Amino acid sequence: MDQPTAPVPPPGCPAHNSGARVPLHGPEFAADPQAYYAYLRHYGPTAPVELAPGVEATLVTDYATALQLLQDSGSFRKDARRWRHFNEGKISPDSPVTPLLAYRPNCMFADGADHLRLRQAVTDSFARVDSLLLGHSTERISDYLISQFSARGSADLLGDYAKQLPLFVFNELFGCTADIGDRVLFGISGMFDGINAEKATEVLFQAVGELVALKRRNPGDDVTTWLMQHPAALTDEEMVHQLALLLGAGAEPLRNLIGNTLHRLLTHDRYAQGGLIDEAMDDTLWENPPMSNYAPHYPVADMEFAGGQLEAGDLVMVSFAAANTGPALSAARQAGSNRAHLAWSAGPHACPSKEPARHIAVAAIENLLNKLPDVQLAVPEDSLTWRPGPFNRALANLPARFTPVRTARPENPQTRPQTPAAEAGDAARKGEQSGVWSKFLTWLTR
Repeated sequence: MDQPTAPVPPPGCPAHNSGARVPLHGPEFAADPQAYYAYLRHYGPTAPVELAPGVEATLVTDYATALQLLQDSGSFRKDARRWRHFNEGKISPDSPVTPLLAYRPNCMFADGADHLRLRQAVTDSFARVDSLLLGHSTERISDYLISQFSARGSADLLGDYAKQLPLFVFNELFGCTADIGDRVLFGISGMFDGINAEKATEVLFQAVGELVALKRRNPGDDVTTWLMQHPAALTDEEMVHQLALLLGAGAEPLRNLIGNTLHRLLTHDRYAQGGLIDEAMDDTLWENPPMSNYAPHYPVADMEFAGGQLEAGDLVMVSFAAANTGPALSAARQAGSNRAHLAWSAGPHACPSKEPARHIAVAAIENLLNKLPDVQLAVPEDSLTWRPGPFNRALANLPARFTPVRTARPENPQTRPQTPAAEAGDAARKGEQSGVWSKFLTWLTR
């Protein structure tokens, strides 16, 4: 297709005048990804990118082309053992992006009958989650986190709130003990940030392995046990990999969704009238989705795709952020199709926990704004820093200020039935661990 003028690469982009692949890593991309997406569109529906030094991929930036890829399980597969450059030794095992791209025996990297079996176990287990209890759990955890900073009159809404809440909620849902929960939090954060990712991955999988062993001995009323008892009869290895996927793919994007939506609420006057949390969240999912580029796929054979050539085993990914904000979607969005975005992906591998995730995020934001009604950004918006990385879209921090509030202590949790989390709190009270998750469980049960 003829282009009247070719856009200039964004400032600082190494592709400028070099013909190199466009890098989706580093602070320049994190600071202004939309400038990069605008440039990538001049290649057509797909573009050549670099995810980390030496890691090449083809990125789909067009909405219709992204849907075609996500729904075509005949031409494209999810099994990362097909990744040609990895098999040829061109990708270092300690590359910061390897933990999120290398093959694991979970439903995200499975195809055909294997995918159906694993995915059904996940879907059925999440279907047993009681939304009312989930709401109560989210509010209880939210109250605790807010009580830790509300009297100060200031907080980092990322580090003090959005980062911690999803891990606490998911750890409770999955029946994690205090000790396991602390290491899960460390492992997931390191994997997504690409900081000491190899060690973080090791810590995460060891912790989840201990959780599986624990639930084999002592089943509970939690997602881990339901997954274990499912007719799909998952092996211990499959259990570990499903749980690591669900905890990671649930907690980190949920943290980003809460943080990005709070950022939008605090920086756009149009939401100031209140009661617009759902609208702000939808706008965030359209324009600043928590997972901006992911959904790795591999063509089964050499093929033509969207006007370009792919070789079998090439890494092809979807830019949810670019597809959502492209010109092709503007008319549909203006016409009222407010939830046609791809932030939850699409096709057979679409997010299985979309509804619980949204429920948790809305409840978390609503409770925060109710408790701190005059909360506002404490620094100029342009001074905020976005975390680098090709996959997620997340702030490094979100400093806020508000009128100090001395919150009343919530109900005594001892009046509630003993739960796996409460039992874990007993162990935490005995000094088993001193991490933030342990402290939370200790508070819940004292």
